[in-house]
Amino acid sequence: MSEMICITCPMGCHLHIEQISDTEIAVTGNRCHRGEAYAKEEILSPRRVVTATCAIDMSSGVANSYYSENIYRPRRVPVRTTAAFPKERIPELLSQIYALKVKLPVTAGQAVLHDALGTGIDVIATRTM
Repeated sequence: MSEMICITCPMGCHLHIEQISDTEIAVTGNRCHRGEAYAKEEILSPRRVVTATCAIDMSSGVANSYYSENIYRPRRVPVRTTAAFPKERIPELLSQIYALKVKLPVTAGQAVLHDALGTGIDVIATRTM
């Protein structure tokens, strides 16, 4: 049996989880249906929104003119996934993100990596540059 605190609402229920099989768990201690759903997702298929940064392609003329006009010269573009990503595949995704070189200009919300690792989840820029 394992325990966790539900974070889906302010009540913070102390959940007690008993694993029945590889695909089924029993949850007690929850005061609403969200606690059971949270525990099932967290135990059976944990997912996280991934945030990271990727490099700027400095070979483009746009990047060079952008840098010559601005005192603040960021070297990386902040990015995130558009949805929660399978937790066990995050290291693989980060390797792919860190290998990216984004060409400027890029706008906030623009996809810099489509269908990451075949999951249907995009990686988008979170800042216009």
